[in-house]
Amino acid sequence: MAQDQNHVYKSIELTGSSTVSMEDAISTAIAKASQSLRNIQWFNVVETRGHVKDGKVAHWQVTLKIGFTLE
Repeated sequence: MAQDQNHVYKSIELTGSSTVSMEDAISTAIAKASQSLRNIQWFNVVETRGHVKDGKVAHWQVTLKIGFTLE
């Protein structure tokens, strides 16, 4: 029997932060979300911002929408 290919997705919005990079902020948010969410399928960067201290980037904040399939 063919497996059903119709899926229903739910998305949530998260903000990850990092003193290293935008990519690290994204990875941190996804890693934390995967501790309590199953079936994460995609993410979309909604907003990027940061904090400047002494003329340098002190930390990044990246807001993501994370999508996962419902069981």
